[in-house]
Amino acid sequence: MGPGGGRRMKPDQISSLDSGVGAAASAGRSRGGCPGRNAGRGCAPRLYRRRQWAREALVQPCPAWVTKPPRPLLGDVRVGVPAGGAAGPPPPLRPPPPPLLSLEGGRMYGAAGPPARSASAPLVRSLRRPPPPTTGVSFMNNQKQQKPTLSGQRFKTRKRDEKERFDPTQFQDCIIQGLTETGTDLEAVAKFLDASGAKLDYRRYAETLFDILVAGGMLAPGGTLADDMMRTDVCVFAAQEDLETMQAFAQVFNKLIRRYKYLEKGFEDEVKKLLLFLKGFSESERNKLAMLTGVLLANGTLNASILNSLYNENLVKEGVSAAFAVKLFKSWINEKDINAVAASLRKVSMDNRLMELFPANKQSVEHFTKYFTEAGLKELSEYVRNQQTIGARKELQKELQEQMSRGDPFKDIILYVKEEMKKNNIPEPVVIGIVWSSVMSTVEWNKKEELVAEQAIKHLKQYSPLLAAFTTQGQSELTLLLKIQEYCYDNIHFMKAFQKIVVLFYKAEVLSEEPILKWYKDAHVAKGKSVFLEQMKKFVEWLKNAEEESESEAEEGD
Repeated sequence: MGPGGGRRMKPDQISSLDSGVGAAASAGRSRGGCPGRNAGRGCAPRLYRRRQWAREALVQPCPAWVTKPPRPLLGDVRVGVPAGGAAGPPPPLRPPPPPLLSLEGGRMYGAAGPPARSASAPLVRSLRRPPPPTTGVSFMNNQKQQKPTLSGQRFKTRKRDEKERFDPTQFQDCIIQGLTETGTDLEAVAKFLDASGAKLDYRRYAETLFDILVAGGMLAPGGTLADDMMRTDVCVFAAQEDLETMQAFAQVFNKLIRRYKYLEKGFEDEVKKLLLFLKGFSESERNKLAMLTGVLLANGTLNASILNSLYNENLVKEGVSAAFAVKLFKSWINEKDINAVAASLRKVSMDNRLMELFPANKQSVEHFTKYFTEAGLKELSEYVRNQQTIGARKELQKELQEQMSRGDPFKDIILYVKEEMKKNNIPEPVVIGIVWSSVMSTVEWNKKEELVAEQAIKHLKQYSPLLAAFTTQGQSELTLLLKIQEYCYDNIHFMKAFQKIVVLFYKAEVLSEEPILKWYKDAHVAKGKSVFLEQMKKFVEWLKNAEEESESEAEEGD
């Protein structure tokens, strides 16, 4: 067997290999290539490899059946062979090297040390390193072996990864026990809640905490209390139904949320949930919750966006939302005025949605005004009426601009505007301001000041009949004068066109003498007052003289 476990080659086979490799090398030289390189790689790669295997075979002692020595190969040195070429007796076979090797002087020996040399044994030295000892392990499979695991292996959880079990019942017992010890003194309750925040997890059990403070225990879906749960009488629903008591409870919530700021979001979510559960509460409990919510809205503890829960279809249909809103707005307006309430509603875009507290067949200004006026909220009724008028004005202006851009006849436009005035109860002074704004927004004005006055006169002369239809009252004419003054002041290119516009409207019978004289005397505004009064000075003097002449002519006629 060979060194790698293969079969050992005979000398005649080695000689044939040498001749074959030599022929391949000569063929390589005839082509002008490198003999060694072509012989081993390009010409006869298989023969070259077999020659290498044969060279390795010569390292081992020859067996007894070899009769004559092989030809010396390149890189081999034979020692102890006579010069005449006569071969001596074959050397004895050496035993295979032991598996344990040691390195000494650059040579590898077995565990017994270097073997003793004999004169009859030939010394063979190879330029190649002898092959490693063969073991029973195959290195061809280099895949990673899977480590064995124990079937009952447990992994230790880090302390930081351990999660505490969610147990709201135990938290409820701790809070109720503390509230029972404090009694009905709300100052002591506030101190207890402040101190308990350092021991109990308010962040995790915020919903349970607020359920206890409002209803006396944890609420089930629908707003009912479980019979087997502990309850406390130190809560909103068990307190007296008056505004002073609710104000005191509001201070408890306010102090708690100021102390633990992270409870603010949880408290808003709790109130939204309670508003959805209104049907599950008694009338007295709903009234207490409404007064408490109104006080908290006035103090800024709650945001007005929580009122969106009142627009629930079931609550609106059964009238619960409207009745709750009456108590809520009473306590809110009692703490603040109607302007503050309107500002809060405007911030959350709810100023135009108050009529949605009623079913669709009752969403009218008349029904809303009657309902809340009878409940003692006349201020809120007037506010909603004004908001409805503002919405109708915006819709009127939008439709008016569209009709003008389409070029509809003035007759149709006037008819539409008068119908809207009657329908939404919009006075004429308000309408003339809307018409003026619509007329001035239908054209793109020139940027040059010397040309814009001529353009304005030409444009307004065309729309004079439309403006004249809504200046039948002296107050309407004065309102139009003020609108013209503000527009010319806000648009600097119209500063010199103010007097020309007023004269045009006077000639077109849109404006009369008395409103112009009143405006000049004391009804004007401060915007551009000195410039516009100077422009109107000569025209006003002419009006006064004309009025005196007409009076004298009237006296002479009499």
